[in-house]
Amino acid sequence: MVKLLALIGILALTVAAATAEVRIKRQAEETTKKEESFEKELCKDKDAGEWFRLVAGEGDNCRDVIQCTSSGLQAIRCPAGLYFDIEKQTCDWKDAVKNCKFKNKERKVKPLLITDEPLCQDGFLACGDGNCIERGLFCNGEKDCTDGSDENSCDIENDPNRAPPCDESVCQLPDCFCSEDGTTIPGNLPAKDVPMMITITFDDAINNNNIDLYKEIFNGKRKNPNGCDIKATYFVSHKYTNYSAVQETHRKGHEIAVHSITHNDEERFWSNATVDDWAKEMAGMRIIIEKYANITDNSVVGVRAPYLRVGGNNQFTMMEEQAFLYDSTITAPLSNPPLWPYTMYFRMPHRCHGNLQSCPTRSHAVWEMVMNELDRREDPTNDEYLPGCAMVDSCSNILTGDQFYNFLNHNFDRHYDQNRAPLGLYFHAAWLKNNPEFLDAFLYWIDEVLSNHNDVYFVTMTQVIQWIQNPKPTNDIKNFDPWREKCVVDGPPACWVPHSCKLTSKEVPGETINLQTCVRCPNNYPWVNDPTGDGFF
Repeated sequence: MVKLLALIGILALTVAAATAEVRIKRQAEETTKKEESFEKELCKDKDAGEWFRLVAGEGDNCRDVIQCTSSGLQAIRCPAGLYFDIEKQTCDWKDAVKNCKFKNKERKVKPLLITDEPLCQDGFLACGDGNCIERGLFCNGEKDCTDGSDENSCDIENDPNRAPPCDESVCQLPDCFCSEDGTTIPGNLPAKDVPMMITITFDDAINNNNIDLYKEIFNGKRKNPNGCDIKATYFVSHKYTNYSAVQETHRKGHEIAVHSITHNDEERFWSNATVDDWAKEMAGMRIIIEKYANITDNSVVGVRAPYLRVGGNNQFTMMEEQAFLYDSTITAPLSNPPLWPYTMYFRMPHRCHGNLQSCPTRSHAVWEMVMNELDRREDPTNDEYLPGCAMVDSCSNILTGDQFYNFLNHNFDRHYDQNRAPLGLYFHAAWLKNNPEFLDAFLYWIDEVLSNHNDVYFVTMTQVIQWIQNPKPTNDIKNFDPWREKCVVDGPPACWVPHSCKLTSKEVPGETINLQTCVRCPNNYPWVNDPTGDGFF
């Protein structure tokens, strides 16, 4: 009897254990299903690789994001001091991130451009909601569809009004230049007969912080093979600029171009600015330069956007309307051989390069002095691939003068030994001024290149375009008139002692700013809505 009761007890325990195991298993399955369902719900409308927040808000919530992957949800946390920018999809400084309250990137409705059956009559295309509007209204910078979808699929691959691929039979010099991959030499000259053009540029204000540096580099002793002084291009921003120094720089034969009035620190401002915004910033800056640096020869024809933030079709539409000749903002990824400048009538010969850049997609009557990225590897024969850098001072691995000298030589050889596309060396003056070792290496390299080569010319951006429009072999270049203009300039500056104008502006409240100029002082500090400084908005 006792054995029977014991057996029944064991059976009962076994059944209970089995039942518990089944229940646990069922609960685990239900939990897994719930997790899978939760994950499926979370990921249903996410793009591949998209990061998003589970909880919106400041503090740690703004540091934490997750991503849907084939093996489940993956989480990351930005380092201390950084927040995750949901639009840029990267960690950034806390103060720069304005979207902590959003969990996801903004969802944009796409237009119905490709369908099995046409939805609209000829010359019309369908919005995301199926309504038809004129083809020309797509990607024009204004939302014409009720759902805004006409402005949501506007890159170079999808814009219905995009520029066509290069057609060399139509695109003829001097007004148009393109090639399929951007590497073709103008005039189909053999590379050995092409003068090697080097463009040195400096961005931002010209003032007492950098005038002596510029005098040291362009000291009147460094000559191109045609006997003329070497030249540079200055992309000038307004605030703190000494316009008497700009006037003297121009008198010496260097090129002055525009870099905006405000140099607005909000990078997205430049990506999203309207045609009118661009006109006020760039055409307004030209008005200020021409008036206060007394430049009257219509030579201010170039544009470079702050932070190299391309302004898409709006920027280039403004440039056409305001008769600017060229832009030098678009960066081409590191490539061998490098790219020649091109006109924007046809499609760009390279991808839109950079984080969240807004490249133009339509046809524009503007030259692009494309910024070829530089190769920053210390040993290009052995080192693994490193992304290139457009501005020299953004090549963060250059730490010594010797490294900089080797970097200059390697990139010179890349251009000189291949298709002789112009070599652009783009600087902010502080990088050279604050690193005397870099400046010494740079000046030594310039002198060495000039003494070792009779076919290398340091010229302005406009002089490069003038050569492309009328390609001359090296043998004929010494008498090329556009490169002999202001060949050697002597004599005194326009004024020994400029006016020092202490000025204010309603647009820059609370500041008194010094404006130095050889012309009469204005009533107000010139700014976006009052570029002449006369006080007439």
